[in-house]
Amino acid sequence: MNGNGDAHAHNLPPLSLSILGVEPLDEFIREVADFVHHMITTRNERVGNVEVEAKIGVLRDKTSGQRLQFPVLVETILTPDAIDSRFESNMSPIQHKHFNQLLNNLEATSRQQGHPSSPLQYTHLYLVDSFYNQDGSRDKIRVTRNEKTGEVVACMRKVRLGSIDIYSPKRAADWRISVNVEVPVPPPIGTATLTRRKDRLSYSHEEFTIDLTQVTSQTSPNSKPEILHELELEFTRSDYLLASASKRGDPNVPEPERSAFDELIRAFVNNARILVRNADGGWQ
Repeated sequence: MNGNGDAHAHNLPPLSLSILGVEPLDEFIREVADFVHHMITTRNERVGNVEVEAKIGVLRDKTSGQRLQFPVLVETILTPDAIDSRFESNMSPIQHKHFNQLLNNLEATSRQQGHPSSPLQYTHLYLVDSFYNQDGSRDKIRVTRNEKTGEVVACMRKVRLGSIDIYSPKRAADWRISVNVEVPVPPPIGTATLTRRKDRLSYSHEEFTIDLTQVTSQTSPNSKPEILHELELEFTRSDYLLASASKRGDPNVPEPERSAFDELIRAFVNNARILVRNADGGWQ
């Protein structure tokens, strides 16, 4: 009897994706795509690079300082500003080392024959950020220099557009997706109010960059340095992201172009999930 049942199972035709023959759109991916698309297309700042990034960290209750706990079993996008919480992206040095080893191993194996994905590229950067307050504006100007050569890499004003938080009850860490615009500005005049030294391990893969950074911050030359460890994922090409966003759902363009934006977001979310699921504790 078991034998007949097994034979019958092997002869079954492939299952349809659904009664309509299509796979229902993933609500999580759609929500992220709608959020990013809205932030991009309604922005007031039309000059500068749009930055979309996911930071890995922990969502904490502002009052108790404890990690948030909700009666849900799987990762959940929280309604913005509905909960009095804060997001902390600082991890322990041990967790930083864990991700460093994981990404280094992945970079090495990605170049081997038969690896299922395209190779990762690796760069080690030493940067210094200097922040300036101009005319009492809330938006600081950031001047980034190559620490070794002193060359100015970037001088810009960062405008924050919005963010959404993702709570991950089964994981050691949560994550936050932020959308910003980095507007190029002339070099500021005056004294920096804050300096940050960034020892950054940067891994690039197709349309994305993963930055693992040790940040040393000082508010003045005599103040005690604060050391943070952060992991973030971001889109590498702002222009391609914007071009894809402009064609999203447009019936007048071919299907691959019409759906390219949602496919970019799908890969972005997949990469963020991989990073979160490889977190092994050690969050401060």
